Amino acid sequence: MGTLPDPAFWAGKSVLLTGHTGFKGAWLALWLETLGARVVGFGLPPLTRPNLFERIGFPPEYSRIGDIRDPRALGDAFAVAQPDIVIHMAARALVRPSYLDPVGTFSVNTMGTVHLLEAVRAARDVRAVVVVTSDKAYENREWPYAYRETEAMGGHDPYSASKGCAELVTNAYRASFFGEGRHPARIASARAGNVVGGGDWSQDRLVPDIVRAFENGESVEIRSAHAIRPWQHVLEPLAGYLRLAECLFGMDGAAFAEGWNFGPADEDCRPVSYLVERLSRGWGGGAGWHLSQKTHPHEATYLKVDASKARARLGWDRRLPLDAALDWTAAWYRDAAAGADPRALTEAQIARYGPLGSKP
Repeated sequence: MGTLPDPAFWAGKSVLLTGHTGFKGAWLALWLETLGARVVGFGLPPLTRPNLFERIGFPPEYSRIGDIRDPRALGDAFAVAQPDIVIHMAARALVRPSYLDPVGTFSVNTMGTVHLLEAVRAARDVRAVVVVTSDKAYENREWPYAYRETEAMGGHDPYSASKGCAELVTNAYRASFFGEGRHPARIASARAGNVVGGGDWSQDRLVPDIVRAFENGESVEIRSAHAIRPWQHVLEPLAGYLRLAECLFGMDGAAFAEGWNFGPADEDCRPVSYLVERLSRGWGGGAGWHLSQKTHPHEATYLKVDASKARARLGWDRRLPLDAALDWTAAWYRDAAAGADPRALTEAQIARYGPLGSKP
């Protein structure tokens, strides 16, 4: 099993986390808090009601609400955080809405990354930066094997292309302004697979759509039953980001300042129909699924990422097989619907994730 984040490393570290109000950001903010880090979050107000950020009760004195495209607001957040480490997750996060607002998508995902790295340049005490992009940043050729970090960036839709651009921006800033005595920060990018987990209430995202249908006793409407994605529990890539930040911070951190994939095992890359059916069993029975009859914009059919480099050099690996990840996800939503405290549910799964497969 993969190496876990080191509590001794994170205790007392100052971390600026952008996108802390989002689904993945809220999970990471809480995990960093349990590790003993001092977390300052920067992001827009939550986009959904309900949302995990408000449910976990992130301390308001450490939450800075602002737009990643606003240099002044971003500079204020850096001044408050005085970060040792920056984890950049603020983004427009979905493919289909990017067709409705391509300008906003490129502005946030691409120029937002520029503004973030400019703020890092002005903050001389930052030692490690992890820029989170997406597995969709790769030029997708619809082939059945996994993309490696050396593959070309691209993107058919505005979201995917904006993430590919963010990778190019990160690489250009790293080469132009960091390292070799110019700035002490080491900068890496991280590309994760499709995450599942409790506390996501986004519109037009598969698992929240499934849960809403189950709660209402309705059949789940899906766009493509056979589309294959690299599914993984949300804690898996987050563990990778934390491990990567630790390595960047170390004495030989410059050796880790590059792009990294955090994806599941090949057998966990399953079609959409498998997720619906497996979550239905974990939920205790659903009303089945049906194909949408609407016209939808293009989305990739095949998408996998190869995480061999992370396993070999970071000691990271997935700890939850897909079926377990889906069972955890169904249990989270089912227990939350029954009245359990979302923060307690999230903390319990973080604690349970840590010892999995560990030696006593």
